[in-house]
Amino acid sequence: MSFGQGGPSWGPGGTQTPDWAALADASAARSRRRKWLLIGGGALATAAVGAIVATAVISTDNHSSRSGGKASGLPAPSDLPDDSAEPEPEPSFSSVAPLPPPDPKDYISDGKKDRAPITVDTFFPGRKLTMGDRVYVKGATQQTKSCAATTKDALGSILVNNGCDQVIRATYSKDGVAVTIGVAVFGTETQAKKAAQQASGSIAPLSGAGVPAFCPTGSVCRRTANSYGRYAYFAISGYTSGRNVTQGDTNVYTCGDDLTNFTFRQIHHRGELQASAAATAPAN
Repeated sequence: MSFGQGGPSWGPGGTQTPDWAALADASAARSRRRKWLLIGGGALATAAVGAIVATAVISTDNHSSRSGGKASGLPAPSDLPDDSAEPEPEPSFSSVAPLPPPDPKDYISDGKKDRAPITVDTFFPGRKLTMGDRVYVKGATQQTKSCAATTKDALGSILVNNGCDQVIRATYSKDGVAVTIGVAVFGTETQAKKAAQQASGSIAPLSGAGVPAFCPTGSVCRRTANSYGRYAYFAISGYTSGRNVTQGDTNVYTCGDDLTNFTFRQIHHRGELQASAAATAPAN
């Protein structure tokens, strides 16, 4: 019995038993065909992917060539950092420390360095002096090399013996109180300091220019003596009415303190100006 071409064949003897060997061979042949088809398909797929990748690489290279060697989003070899490049030089600093600024006191402690002009206006400028809420009117002024003539009692000889060069005096007044401040100029700080420490008597009051005579001989007035650098400065404070000063007269003490503080600051400022000029002067 036969099923026709391509069907199963039956074995001899007409027993209608399938020919299992033939069927097995046919099945094995079909399996081999499927295997080769799968292998062939995989190879074709691999080849297709390779072609796509190759095309992408070629396209990238072509795009790089057209754009001057730089692909979009990818740095060209020339753009990459060069690890072999030398580092940027670091800033260098001088190991020599700068000179300290000049000390203003050095310039008012020795006549050889204190070369600025000495005048009434350099110490007592203007027509008024304002200290806080207090305003003092400037009266008479004087500048002289006759140091002893500007003093009362023993102070004259003390100034001369310590080498006084000249004295500048100025008087200020406010509300019936007057103060005369006298600045004695010496060659060195040591001379000025000795004169202030040895002070006896007082600077003589200077009247005029709206200020009447005050602190006559025998009256009680407040006297002070100080020094800074090569300058000794002395003050006498009292009432223009002639009455004596007591310890409770705070207005007289305040007036004297204001004038001596102002004088100290003017001397120091003199040193500051000369120190600043020396610091900014071009080097020789």
